[in-house]
Amino acid sequence: MFDPLYTAEEMRAAEAGHDVEALMERAGAAVAAEVLRRFPDARRIAVVCGGGANGGDGRIAARVLREEGREAVETTAVEDADLVLDALFGTGFHDAPRADAAALIERINVSGVPVLAVDVPSGVDASTGEVPGAAVRAAATVAFHGRKVGLAVAPGRFHAGEVVVADIGLTSGTTQQALVTEAVLDRVPRRGPADSKYTAGSVLVVGGAPGLTGAVCLAAEAAFRADAGYVVVAVPEASLPVVETRLLEAVKLPWERVADAAGRLGAIAIGPGLGRDDAAARTRDELLALGGHALVLDADALHGLEPGDWGPRAVLTPHAGELARLLGEPSEWVDAHRLEAARRGAERFGAVCLLKGADTIVAAPGKLLLVCDSGSPGLATAGTGDVLTGVVAAFLAKGLEPQLAAAAAATAHGLAARSLPQPGLIASDVVAALPAVLSR
Repeated sequence: MFDPLYTAEEMRAAEAGHDVEALMERAGAAVAAEVLRRFPDARRIAVVCGGGANGGDGRIAARVLREEGREAVETTAVEDADLVLDALFGTGFHDAPRADAAALIERINVSGVPVLAVDVPSGVDASTGEVPGAAVRAAATVAFHGRKVGLAVAPGRFHAGEVVVADIGLTSGTTQQALVTEAVLDRVPRRGPADSKYTAGSVLVVGGAPGLTGAVCLAAEAAFRADAGYVVVAVPEASLPVVETRLLEAVKLPWERVADAAGRLGAIAIGPGLGRDDAAARTRDELLALGGHALVLDADALHGLEPGDWGPRAVLTPHAGELARLLGEPSEWVDAHRLEAARRGAERFGAVCLLKGADTIVAAPGKLLLVCDSGSPGLATAGTGDVLTGVVAAFLAKGLEPQLAAAAAATAHGLAARSLPQPGLIASDVVAALPAVLSR
């Protein structure tokens, strides 16, 4: 269900007590093997090495490649090579490269020569995914023993290319971060013979201000397609005719009746198309004060949100801009420091913070930090966040604890999108694909 993601410190702990030279021999041999497998026609290989252990791994790889008949030389003359092996900086690197190293990295990036990175692309912080300066853009990365955090978390993940994990003879160590696998979906309860529509998962979706009714409809349909048995939609009175026409299976109510309707329902999703006027804020705050329900807060429900005693039963689903406003930071800061931002969001609200992105991060106070990377570029379209909200709500209503519900929802959402043609994908396509993903 979870694969470990290692920081530099956690890798040092995993390597402690092992023969360093033997580890480096295995690492270098693994890199050479990947070169021969992935780039069989590469004859001239430029091996760019630094002075640390990463450079040593590169030199061993070069020696093995020469033994295999390749012209593998340690050099900074990369322009005429068939392949570049990047062994400049390793997992211990975490600052911006100095000017000379940055210039070399830029030469590698503009050379047009494919790059295979050794353990981590140079310039990427292996422990956080942060890129404080110039960083190599690799076609692929050979990661020793396990994936590093920086290979899964943006912006570092965008520099890594395809990641191949090489076994170098270490046993699994303890990590504070993990990559979520498809197996997490096995934890989602499915409807059984003894279930009613209520025990299968009952959801209230609140939003749908005039002009924004599509959002609440997508969230409601996603909750149904994520196997919820009963969904109620609460919208302003003026939006009811539109929602009545658009949604067949859901029960519809005006906001004025929402508190009474919430009592028997398992989870409440607040935010899709909610709007930001006083009535919207009052409706949100009234629901937060009820107590007892699992909650998903998305989109406009995050506007002006302050911490409350509802945190332990809630999932917040911000994108970078929304989380930036909640933390009082620029959105560019969140994009550059995604791990720290998600953790701060979780700690500030005492809730699960699901930071959306290609590397959806699910942080919870005092718990293992989870990274979900099952998504696809097709999710960069309007309404897919509303779909995710509906899936999270359905999984909460089925009784999953908040962090697991959020991680499973992000995985199902991403796999549904990935199963579809990417050009022209729209949010309702993702809704329709959810049952097939959950039926695997």
